[in-house]
Amino acid sequence: MIASLNALLWGKVLIFVLIPVGLWFTLRSRFVQIRHFPEMFGIFREAFKHKGDHPSSFQALALSVAGRVGAGNIAGVAVAITLGGPGAVFWMWLVGLVGMATSFFECSLAQLFKRQEPSGDFRGGPAFYIQHGLKKRLGPLAPILAGVYSILLLIAFGFAFNVLQSYAVSTSVSGAFGIDPRIVGVVLAVFVGLVIFGGVKRITRVVEIVVPVMALSYISLVLFILATRITDVPGALGLIVESAFGLNEAVAGGIGAALTQGIRRGLFSNEAGLGSAPNVAAVAYVTHPGQQGIVQAFSVFIDTMIICTCTASIILLSGVDFSDPDVDGVILTQTALAAHVGGWADEFVATALLLFVFSSIMYNYFLGENALDFFSHESKIVFTAFRILTLGFVLVGANLDLSAAFGFADAAMGLLALVNLLALVLLFPIGLRVMRDFDGQRKRGLKPVFDPQDYADLDIDEAAWTLEPDDAPLLAKKRGA
Repeated sequence: MIASLNALLWGKVLIFVLIPVGLWFTLRSRFVQIRHFPEMFGIFREAFKHKGDHPSSFQALALSVAGRVGAGNIAGVAVAITLGGPGAVFWMWLVGLVGMATSFFECSLAQLFKRQEPSGDFRGGPAFYIQHGLKKRLGPLAPILAGVYSILLLIAFGFAFNVLQSYAVSTSVSGAFGIDPRIVGVVLAVFVGLVIFGGVKRITRVVEIVVPVMALSYISLVLFILATRITDVPGALGLIVESAFGLNEAVAGGIGAALTQGIRRGLFSNEAGLGSAPNVAAVAYVTHPGQQGIVQAFSVFIDTMIICTCTASIILLSGVDFSDPDVDGVILTQTALAAHVGGWADEFVATALLLFVFSSIMYNYFLGENALDFFSHESKIVFTAFRILTLGFVLVGANLDLSAAFGFADAAMGLLALVNLLALVLLFPIGLRVMRDFDGQRKRGLKPVFDPQDYADLDIDEAAWTLEPDDAPLLAKKRGA
């Protein structure tokens, strides 16, 4: 049943929805992801600047990268190449490129419709912009659709993805160090528990440190490999492009398999259009929704265009046989890396994956918590129970078959994407309005600031847009300009 559902979702429905929607957003926004690309790097100036008690824009970026950079970047890319050939990497790139525009709009909308909880924390995401952004258009169906999305989010991230991540890392660590997978699961659960029981503030503080370390270490190793194999790089790039369009008959899979696997693994990796990252984007303090949209578009670039390309480069430049569909994705990456750097590759990949998965599980937990909050509004009993369940899923995942986990995750992810993409299409005029407000203020030489008075026709929580003292003059300047 799961296999049939995935064949329908990924073989027929999402292929004709995901990329066209992303292209439409790209064209209508005049390539927002390209126009604002240079300023995306400005987020690093905020790495150690925090205003107030809310997570900073950089911390939200780190948390979203923590979720996007996980098993999908090591195991998922390898699976895509195995089943779809090198051409799958090209379609992953395309999904990432148009996904940057999709992410801009979904994360800007998450900021726009975020709410402030009694605790002072922000909450937001697809469930919130569906309920509050579409209530005039859908009427009583809006909260129902928002509830459906929250349930799917809880199932996908609270269960499926944690199980998948735990399985991937336990298999890798067991193969590299000979440790019983059950022990790996217990240790991982202990460290995850120490973080998630501290709430979102502790989660963001931890990933702010872990994510840069793990990403830079992985990228540095790949840069070393590229430097030593520079003469083979053009051939590998040519193989990717030729295979993407079925021009290289020596590579199994063909254009259909490359397209399907590229889109499936691309979405699994960068999550653009899935609606997961907007839950994180909404918790940050920013002066304008478009600011967080740009930040989260950059997160997609980091994940797909950099990290996934790193894994693909390791595999394609190694000369190992990647055509055996029975070879585990993590094992394929470890074997390929060993061909470059020797026997310590197993330990490196296992360690990298451990960090990736550790941060991803914290991200998954937060999304599950956000889904629960939509129904329970920060109930301590509910959150505590969910934290315990999350640790249980980590332990279970250490002994689950990878193919079963991938199949379930694919189905949940596909359904999430359909609900979120429907909402994004309906809300796109509002998203354009936010983008044009952001662009217009920049053209006038202003630092963009959100003015609730300009959006009085929408169901906006004005309390969530109270500016910090240092930023308060921006609103007066904007109104006087």
